[in-house]
Amino acid sequence: MVDEDDMIDDDDVADGEEDDEGEEDDEAEEDDEGELSSLEEEGEIAADYIEELLDIADLDGDIDMDVEGDRAVVSVVGATLDELVGDDGEVLEALQELTRLAVHRKTGIRARLMLDVGGFRARRRSELAELGRSVADEVERTGEPKKLRAMSPFERKIIHDAVALAGLRSESEGEEPNRRVVVFPGG
Repeated sequence: MVDEDDMIDDDDVADGEEDDEGEEDDEAEEDDEGELSSLEEEGEIAADYIEELLDIADLDGDIDMDVEGDRAVVSVVGATLDELVGDDGEVLEALQELTRLAVHRKTGIRARLMLDVGGFRARRRSELAELGRSVADEVERTGEPKKLRAMSPFERKIIHDAVALAGLRSESEGEEPNRRVVVFPGG
């Protein structure tokens, strides 16, 4: 809670009194760097885990690491690794969860990292955004709610975002692994 005595108004700064915002900015930067370094650490641990897995399975692939927003992203690129993606990304989802568990074991923190193999998630994101737009158009045209097939949390999030951009409302219903998105007409 901010005490009124600690607040600085524009008149105080204009009269030449120094504010302490510079110190706060330095602290915020340190926090951001601390968070970034922990995300980079998650990425490093995940990359090592995936690299070991590729070696054990005798599979080729290069590993890229990045930080997107508040999560580490580890991608296996440079090879066709369909066996690591599976039907509808099922193997990739399981591999991502195992990688998160490996990171958790080393750091003690539940990782939100995302794993991608061969650009599957990027392609899937594009397909799902298009599906969300087309379902939103259909629901708006017919005025009837539409229930989609069961999807992973990653897939549902993309559908929800696309539906919201179209100005309609959507909700998830059901229990994992049969949780699905329902799109409702506007108004």
